[in-house]
Amino acid sequence: MNQCEPVPNARTGWGGRLFGWIDARFPLSKLWRSQVSEYYAPINFNFWYFFGSIALLILVNQIVTGIFLAMSYQPNAHLAFGSVQYIMRDVHWGWLIRYLHTTGASLFFAVIYLHMFRGLLYGSYKKPRELLWIIGMLIYVCLMAEAFMGYLLPWGQMSYWGAVVITSLFGAIPWIGSHLEIWIRGDFGISGATLNRFFALHVVAIPLLLLFLVVCHLMALHEVGSNNPDGIEIHENLDDQGKPVDGVPFHPYYTVKDLFGVGVFLVVFALIAFYAPTLHGFFIERNNFKPANFLQTPPDIRPLWYFTPYYAVLRSFPNKEFGVSAFALAIVLLFLMPWIDRHPIKSFRYRAPMYRILLGVFAATFLFLGYIGIQPATLFWQKMGLRIAELYFLFFITAWLYARRPSRRALLVTFFAALAGVLLLDWRFYLASIAPLIWRTLVIPVAYLVLFYLVPLLWPDGLRDRTVPQRVTFR
Repeated sequence: MNQCEPVPNARTGWGGRLFGWIDARFPLSKLWRSQVSEYYAPINFNFWYFFGSIALLILVNQIVTGIFLAMSYQPNAHLAFGSVQYIMRDVHWGWLIRYLHTTGASLFFAVIYLHMFRGLLYGSYKKPRELLWIIGMLIYVCLMAEAFMGYLLPWGQMSYWGAVVITSLFGAIPWIGSHLEIWIRGDFGISGATLNRFFALHVVAIPLLLLFLVVCHLMALHEVGSNNPDGIEIHENLDDQGKPVDGVPFHPYYTVKDLFGVGVFLVVFALIAFYAPTLHGFFIERNNFKPANFLQTPPDIRPLWYFTPYYAVLRSFPNKEFGVSAFALAIVLLFLMPWIDRHPIKSFRYRAPMYRILLGVFAATFLFLGYIGIQPATLFWQKMGLRIAELYFLFFITAWLYARRPSRRALLVTFFAALAGVLLLDWRFYLASIAPLIWRTLVIPVAYLVLFYLVPLLWPDGLRDRTVPQRVTFR
């Protein structure tokens, strides 16, 4: 056992005797040692590794505040909006509980996106962590479903019409789409039946699945060990006692470090919850302060910010079937990252300069898609969304190509094939009225293709990886 860890003495005091009694019947100390005090983590964790612990904290916040909200909420189409106002105005501290819940929902996604990006930076999806990544992606999809169903519960204007738009997407599935759409809604339109089943799924079913997946995620993590910024497997370099030379016990070293990260996060969380709970319409939209009215469609229907990148992809295709397919593919490709990027080097620190640029452009692409998703549904933003969506999908093609140092021929063939795909999309969705816009925005994917497929022909060192050290570093 770690020398810094206090060892309860079963022979002194009633607390020690109680601990000894429990430990003889339940493996409490064994679990503590195997999962915390004797779980060795790499010694060079940086700030990117705060977000896993913070995500767990937010999950607890969402469950606790959700339980208290459910005590006063009425899942009834005639009473739901009024019950939310009752919580805000008449329930003691109800306003605080709701704002903790809504702020936690948005910050949950912010933290999850940072956690996922850290996985992309340091190759946390590569062998032996493929299953760990897939479970994490399943958690992400469950969070999306949880957030969408919870979004309907206030029964405001944007809640109602957002549910109308999203549930109608299932109608694009061939053969079974119309039947699936009615089954999900529980009616021919969004109604009290939809509200009831979304409430049950949001409060009971999906949280149980989410907790199960989180436990599986932690179990898989402790089975294969944590990755680190250098992408070096610390369990391959052991000392005489069989302990990783470049590792330290998670407790007390990283429990203390995580407490600092949690403290900083709680300050940000409190500032938003107390001083800007709606965050100018990003966390709670203004239209959601109006009760749902199925006779009055809002002028601009859009989801909350954490769905806007995928909404921009969906909206960029005039054809509904193409948009839904692109929306689904955008998520499925993230699941396939362990097989798309097969490069033996995990961390971006030691990857070629062109790959590091590629990751930066991908992050900017995702953020810009989010910005496009909150803009009005005009032809200009639709075409811009299509162009940036093309960059989003080209990332996965380029990452697959860069997984092995590509030859000149592979770069040229992929360049012309990708350019042909872009032009094919332009031809498929061509509109004479926006022909000048199509040609002006064509420079965006062409510049991307030139940067990542033609520039390496003139700069071979741009595809040259760095030497990975044998031991972890502290950069």
